[in-house]
Amino acid sequence: MDLFPLYNSIRVAAISTLITFFTGIAAAYYIAKTPRAVKGVCDCVLTLPLVLPPTVIGFFLLKAIGPLTPLGSFVLDVLGFRLTMTWYSAIFATTIVSFPLMYRTVRAAFEAFDKTYIYSGQTLGLSDFFIFRRVILPNCKQGILAFARALGEYGATSMVTGYIPGRTATISTTVYQLWREGNDALAYKWVAINLVISFIVLVAVNMLENRYRQPAGSARDALMDEL
Repeated sequence: MDLFPLYNSIRVAAISTLITFFTGIAAAYYIAKTPRAVKGVCDCVLTLPLVLPPTVIGFFLLKAIGPLTPLGSFVLDVLGFRLTMTWYSAIFATTIVSFPLMYRTVRAAFEAFDKTYIYSGQTLGLSDFFIFRRVILPNCKQGILAFARALGEYGATSMVTGYIPGRTATISTTVYQLWREGNDALAYKWVAINLVISFIVLVAVNMLENRYRQPAGSARDALMDEL
């Protein structure tokens, strides 16, 4: 049994989750502070991939970074590598698909956060970085499922990476290919592997949420501990 699809899926999901984590938090943090009209427009744009079919996202990606597009041809001619039909092409697809989940969850948490603690920290002379790291983030650790979403992505990934055994294959594309070939026995094995990984991710997320779920006065305590 070739384990490359497992390795490639975890590699792609890990990289896209890392990108989504920082970009999603940054976008949610700053957009939550914008006027309502601006926030509405930004929400529509940033969460559009959440409602679009994955194949439509893949189509737009092909039209944006394909070898015949200005960007794709420039990268191919100048840098010498393709942006599609490679293993790292899946990172573009999984990042776009999983970003809205991260962004919406974190933005809702930011808006529900008691801003009195932020003002108190500023009054105490604490840096914005400290307030963000020790006060805001611990109150916003909920529902980070970007890794599981990226791991299971198929539609957009299959369009920009295709299926090349040992090069671009992921668990999702491998299951589809095995189904087409009538190899249900091996397809079931990959489905089981995907289910196990997804279950482990969900358990880990729940454990992290329970660990960092703070009582009402915990943000205040974090501020007082710094004095």
